[in-house]
Amino acid sequence: MNAPIEWLLTGESWIVYRTRRDLLGQAENDPLVTAARQDMLADVQVQSLVADLSTWPGTVIASHKSAGQPFHKLTFIADLGLTANDAGVDTIVARILAHQAEEGPFQLPMNISPSHGGDGQEQWAWALCDAPLIVYALVKFGLVDEAAVQTAVTHLTNLVRDNGWPCVVAKELGKFRGPGRKEDPCPFANLAMLKALAEIDALRDSPACRAGAETLLSLWRDSATRHPYMFYMGTDFRKLKVPFVWYDLLHVLDVLTRFPWLHDDPRLLEMLALLRDKADADGRFTLESVWMAWKGWEFGQKKSASRWLTLMAWRVLARQSHSRPKITPTASAPTTPTAGR
Repeated sequence: MNAPIEWLLTGESWIVYRTRRDLLGQAENDPLVTAARQDMLADVQVQSLVADLSTWPGTVIASHKSAGQPFHKLTFIADLGLTANDAGVDTIVARILAHQAEEGPFQLPMNISPSHGGDGQEQWAWALCDAPLIVYALVKFGLVDEAAVQTAVTHLTNLVRDNGWPCVVAKELGKFRGPGRKEDPCPFANLAMLKALAEIDALRDSPACRAGAETLLSLWRDSATRHPYMFYMGTDFRKLKVPFVWYDLLHVLDVLTRFPWLHDDPRLLEMLALLRDKADADGRFTLESVWMAWKGWEFGQKKSASRWLTLMAWRVLARQSHSRPKITPTASAPTTPTAGR
C-alpha cells in the first residue's frame, strides 16, 4: 500500500505544507515548502483561527472534551506549524504567559460548581487535562527555552506517579476531581503529558515518559476490564477522528509513535495494525466520526476520504520503523520518507 502523495499535494495549503514536511521530509527552506507555508498563513480558515485565539482564553470552560475549546484550537495551529514569529501568534502567546500559576502551569478561567467540589465562582486555574496542551503549543511555537515554559514543564512532569499521571487540578479548584478512584491514572492526562514531553528532546526518554507510555499501553491491553475515570478504548475510541481533541485511537497513536523505544512493543503494533486496516485500496482514510465544531473544515465530513486524516494516519505509520510506507516521489522530493514529529 502506498501513501497517496499526489492526492495529498492537491489539497489545502496547510495539508500540502505538512505533507512536504512530514512525509516527504523536505526542508523548511525548500522553495516548494516555503510557498506552501506562505499559502497556509494566508488561508482564510487559518487566519480565522488565529483571530479567534487573539482574545485568549475565550469563554469559561464547561467541558474539556468540547472540540470548540480555545485550547484545542491552539494545539491545532501548533500542529499546522505556526510559530511565535507568525503574525498574530505573538499576541496569543503574550496572553497565555500573562496567566501563570505560582507553581508553574498556565491558567484558564474555570467555574466548578459546589456539587463537583468547587465553589461556583469563576477563577483562573488549571487542570492536568488542559495545562499540558498549552505547554505543547508553546513548545511547538518555539518557546521551549523560555523560563516560564520550563517552570510549567518541571511542575507538570513531577506530578507523575509509578502508574503515570493522575487527575490533578490547581489548588484553586478545591476538592474537584474527575469520576474515578484517586489512585487511578487519568488516561487523558497521560496522553496530554506525553504529547507535550515528546516535543522536548531532553525529556523524551525520561522515566516519566516511560511510565506514562506504559500506562496507556497497559490500558489498551486491558481495555475490556479497565476504564479509569470512565475512559474507554472500545468502539468509539477506535473510530478515526481529527483534529486531535480527545482520547481516541489515532490521537493515542500519534503520541506514542513519537517515542522510538516503543516501536517494537506488541501492544503498539496491534493498534497500528488496526489503523492500517482502515485504509482503502488507494491508501486513503475516511473519517468515522466528526467534531461538529470543525464541520466547515476539510475533515468535517464522513462522505469521502479526508486528506488531513490520511496525512495524520500516514505520518503515524511513517514513524514506525516496521511499517515504513512506500511513497512515490514527486518533483523536488526525496525518495525516502522522513517521519515528522
